[in-house]
Amino acid sequence: MARPPRPRTDPKRPRRTAAAALPTREAVLEALAGAPGLDRKRDLARHFGIRGELRTPFKALLRQMEADGLIARSRRSMRRTATLPAVAVLDIPAEADPEELYAYPASWNEDEGEAPRVAIMQPRAARVVPGPGDRILARIDAGDGPVPQYTARAMKILDKPRRGQIGIVRLDADGARLVPVDRKLREMRIPAGDLGDARDGDLVEVETKLSGRLMIPRAKVVAVIGNPKSEGAVSMIAIHSLDIPYRFPDSVLREAEAAKAVTLRGREDWRHIPLVTIDPADAKDHDDAVFAEPDPDPKNPGGHIVYVAIADVAAYVRPGSALDREAYLRGNSVYFPDRVVPMLPERISNDLCSLKEGANRPALAVRMVIDARGRKRGHSFHRVVFRSAARLSYGQVQAAIDGDPDDRTAPLLEPVLRPLWKAHAALMQNRALRGPLELDLPERKIVLDERGMVADVRVPERLEAHRLIEEMMIAANVAAAETLEAHRAALLYRVHDTPSPEKLEALHEFLSSLALPFTKGAAVRPTDFNRVLAKAREGGKIDHVSEMVLRSQAQAEYSAENYGHFGLNLDRYAHFTSPIRRYADLIVHRALITALDLGKDGLSEGEIAKLPGIAQHISATERRAMAAERETADRLLAQFLAGQIGAQFEGRISGVARAGLFVRLSETGADGFVPASTLGADYYRHIEEQQALIGERTGEMFRLGDNVTLRLLEVAPVAGALRFELLSEGTRVNRSSLKRPARRPSKPKAPPRGRRKR
Repeated sequence: MARPPRPRTDPKRPRRTAAAALPTREAVLEALAGAPGLDRKRDLARHFGIRGELRTPFKALLRQMEADGLIARSRRSMRRTATLPAVAVLDIPAEADPEELYAYPASWNEDEGEAPRVAIMQPRAARVVPGPGDRILARIDAGDGPVPQYTARAMKILDKPRRGQIGIVRLDADGARLVPVDRKLREMRIPAGDLGDARDGDLVEVETKLSGRLMIPRAKVVAVIGNPKSEGAVSMIAIHSLDIPYRFPDSVLREAEAAKAVTLRGREDWRHIPLVTIDPADAKDHDDAVFAEPDPDPKNPGGHIVYVAIADVAAYVRPGSALDREAYLRGNSVYFPDRVVPMLPERISNDLCSLKEGANRPALAVRMVIDARGRKRGHSFHRVVFRSAARLSYGQVQAAIDGDPDDRTAPLLEPVLRPLWKAHAALMQNRALRGPLELDLPERKIVLDERGMVADVRVPERLEAHRLIEEMMIAANVAAAETLEAHRAALLYRVHDTPSPEKLEALHEFLSSLALPFTKGAAVRPTDFNRVLAKAREGGKIDHVSEMVLRSQAQAEYSAENYGHFGLNLDRYAHFTSPIRRYADLIVHRALITALDLGKDGLSEGEIAKLPGIAQHISATERRAMAAERETADRLLAQFLAGQIGAQFEGRISGVARAGLFVRLSETGADGFVPASTLGADYYRHIEEQQALIGERTGEMFRLGDNVTLRLLEVAPVAGALRFELLSEGTRVNRSSLKRPARRPSKPKAPPRGRRKR
């Protein structure tokens, strides 16, 4: 196509003078928009009368405008770049200053030049308050001039999609192909020039590009993650695919290394109190210590004083510091069977803030007075220095109480452990009166060998020592929320909403099919669920009912607004006891420091204004961590079972959908799928209200919670997927009594996994 003729005369062209001036950015943009023929540097120079010594600064001006995203260049021509729409999705860089946020478009055509930078406005009364690393939906203002000066106001914080696709490289006669980790995606070819340094079997990250008239997707390797069979590579799949930060920037590490140990100055001295840490035997960081003693007050007969000391992370991680920005970005630590991705560098988490035995450590502590029945009579918070009297494990403590103390616990049995046990017994009385949801599902622990492969899968015994620490931490968390509310201070609540009416209706219909009564009124309480669980246990139907009760519950989250914690049956609740691994707890510590005037390193005004956004962000990072931990366990168990194709296993139906049955193996807890098309010659109808597949001709029924025998048919280790054949026969039911299916068929949905986080 012929180029349009260049205008010989241009009414907008400035008249040449003996001393032509360098044009403004606005003038350049107006010229590019107003004259189609002005699309080359030479034409623009002629248009503005640029000669001699002005040529160099004029070229520099054009380069800077290109760098700022105002103009785009393709070969020799240039044009004004596209403008942002009135509403756009923006990504805030993780390294952005929380006080002066900026962002870039989440999607931008590189042919348009550099993506424009957008300043994020943060009015104090804003309901949506984003932070570094967030993706937001924002309203865009380009300003009034010809040069866009983009600003934006956040409308909503969005969940970030997964990064570039992850898969395994497979070499073949035609070159290479990518086998995606995500089982829902199709394989793609990798052109020869796009393989990079990847070799056969490598786990890689790719970007997708379309080629040819048919727009066929092709993969280009952008990073080699490692080989899935090598040590530690399995967890790296989830780390990369879910975009979990796992390397600390140099600025964060330098700040951590430069931190000095906190002294006694300005703090209470609690080194005379023999607080002890009680953790798993393999724990590396210790952020809570406990002690209890009888209350000498004659007005509180049989009462106790309980001390809970929590690592004072706020003393080292100051608002706005590099450590703080990185901790916010991560939101929480992520725990894999083969590694931990910590929220804070080891210098902080495993050293300065870890409550090591015999070492002076700063803490934010609470002293609680309870009566003989575990009811709290009062509490107070203190900023202290203390020294842990002993590092103990749950098993050690339980053995000592059960009459088998070792060399470590024998000297502590009477002065420390028995008083703790008596205070715990009182707290358990109060727990029984409170009536929290008693849904105790087993959690399996994957044990790895030296190669990072599964050696064993165990169900750790649930000890009374676990419950002791759990109840004391809950009491401390409640005390923190009560103190901040009493001081009318802003805080982050840990909230758990009441089950929705739709979920309660589904549970009611399912329980009715089992002849179990359940009240689904508006004032449902945890005790209502506990009663039906007890009846199910008596009738041998606990496996059936536990799954449905679990999936009827809402997801716990963080919020700047309080609507209570349904599962714990508490009106107010906050996370205070784990600031080493949860950013929410660090915020609560800072709020207490400010409210009680315990130091200058408390919650800032800027943070208070951003609490709604912080709550949204750390709720999202918690969900991300749970997904990563679940996916990694699936992949490790799939690798463990890969050599057992054809073997038989005992399991249980953990979910029912039109497409088939989700099953969970009894021994390992591995999850898999039985397609409905393989169940038999009958047509199996999905009866949603009964959570069952029922044969139309035979009346054979497979229901949620049924125990089944399975044969392993197929394993996809990298995807963490298992396919089984069902060997068991179902229960026969009367076909004429079946309810018709719901009008809208349910989508296949994996069952919930494990205990809901509190």
